[in-house]
Amino acid sequence: IEGYDISHMQGTDVVASMVVFTNGVSNKAEYRKFKTKIDHNNDFYNMNETISRRFSEKNIKAWGLPSLVLIDGGKGQLDAAIQARDERGCERIPFIGLAKREEQIVIHKTKTGLQLDEKFLHKLGGFMSESDDFILVNLPHNTNLVKLLQRIRYVARRFAVRDHSVRKFKRQTSSVRDDIPGGGPASRKKLLRHCWSMRGISQATQEEVATVVGAQKAALIKKHLTAVTA
Repeated sequence: IEGYDISHMQGTDVVASMVVFTNGVSNKAEYRKFKTKIDHNNDFYNMNETISRRFSEKNIKAWGLPSLVLIDGGKGQLDAAIQARDERGCERIPFIGLAKREEQIVIHKTKTGLQLDEKFLHKLGGFMSESDDFILVNLPHNTNLVKLLQRIRYVARRFAVRDHSVRKFKRQTSSVRDDIPGGGPASRKKLLRHCWSMRGISQATQEEVATVVGAQKAALIKKHLTAVTA
């Protein structure tokens, strides 16, 4: 089973995660990350691009095909993912969604690639309803199936958020570094070599910075960093 999630902050540093579970156990060696080509505050678009890239001919040859795909989200996210899957000619791969609010399993009536066993569903204490082109399956949250899907979604979410946070931090750090007044490339390189990081420069005293770039530049740099972090 492959699970997918999207993480971003108002459309910036958009990252998609792909986690893999084999026989119910996470297979970290098969995890993948996708940085969307365009930062877009639209999870339908982001999911569509991610699935399209995952099921490219190159990646299918390299990674093979899953038995099932779990999309974090409801009808919109699932529909966008199925559209990308079908455009890649992989209609036979079953796709489902897991909607957060009610923990409903979302199945497209004609395109999911699965048949719902209503007798077994009722045996588990579940029920189904219909909404547009979709079937919404409700199962008791203590069933093993729901617990497994929740686990996959949780791992996909954590994996995506972690990479998003790293990319966001690097971008912000790079922005602050490049905006340092009086700190050309040579000075920045000296400072980073001496202090290791932007945090190290911020924590260093003005006198310590002066030993690297001189008193005049040190005063400008410390004034700038104080204003940025205030």
